[in-house]
Amino acid sequence: QVQLVESGGGLVQAGGSLRLSCSVSGHTYRMGWFRQALGKDREFVAAMWWSSPSTYYAESVKGRFTISRDNAKKMVFLQMNSLKVEDTAVYYCAAARSICSVSGCHRTTEGYDYWGQGTQVTVSS
Repeated sequence: QVQLVESGGGLVQAGGSLRLSCSVSGHTYRMGWFRQALGKDREFVAAMWWSSPSTYYAESVKGRFTISRDNAKKMVFLQMNSLKVEDTAVYYCAAARSICSVSGCHRTTEGYDYWGQGTQVTVSS
């Protein structure tokens, strides 16, 4: 049984920073962060693998957001710097239980099996 619990969301002014955390219980293969703004589809933000240094980012957050992990504590983080109003959304931690055969699946909601409850991030101007 995999459970994901996010924390760290909140209200911040544009240009500020926030750090999201995701506590992971159970075995997972790949972790991701997604976000969903009001009235929009859920979109990919960042992804990483527990056993690889590779990370991937959406173009809209590249250079501003950093995904990282603490293997010992089974936690995943999303450091968000230089936040913009358009970063306002509910942010979700996601986990995949195994490798997927579809290219680019780490960027799609279909590539993940488990989801956290989400944490609100609001960036004010």
